[in-house]
Amino acid sequence: MRRAAFASEEYWGRPLPGFGDPSARVLVLGLAPAAHGGNRTGRIFTGDRSGDWLFAALWREGFANQPTSFSRDDGLTLTDCWVCAAVRCAPPANRPTPIERDNCLPWLARELSLLSRVRVIVCLGAFAWDVARRLDAPLRPRPKFLHGAESEVGRYTLLGCYHPSQQNTFTGRLTEAMLDTVFARARELGRGR
Repeated sequence: MRRAAFASEEYWGRPLPGFGDPSARVLVLGLAPAAHGGNRTGRIFTGDRSGDWLFAALWREGFANQPTSFSRDDGLTLTDCWVCAAVRCAPPANRPTPIERDNCLPWLARELSLLSRVRVIVCLGAFAWDVARRLDAPLRPRPKFLHGAESEVGRYTLLGCYHPSQQNTFTGRLTEAMLDTVFARARELGRGR
């Protein structure tokens, strides 16, 4: 169902590809397209409040040329960064199922195979963390998701970050400073590997 604010807009309503710099060393892995964000605009994190937080942080760290994104053709470009989602379609109630996760995992693996310079995966939330750790043989013991956690998975360093959802940003569980620290660390790791 469309929101009244977007009633006149045509929704993308299809699986979302990732976007950014094909030479990126840092990949940002989100959960799934927001029903009235990426599912509407056709670009992940574009047109929703989580994206407002994400793109502002990427801009502050020098990964983005502007701090906001409202549509696919708004001029946003990313440098040394690629953004995508673990699940490519907007899931009901924003809760992807294990089946959706497993169906989309080969798409992420293929995308990463084309992004040969990626060394760091910033996982926005526990769901993205779980998906990223499935890219290689299961690790034992399983690394626990925490904000700021780091774990090696194959050729990648995973960085844990709370998802910039309103649930986390409105409550102060995730602050701009916390997000900035993660992306500064991602840049440092991307340069060093």
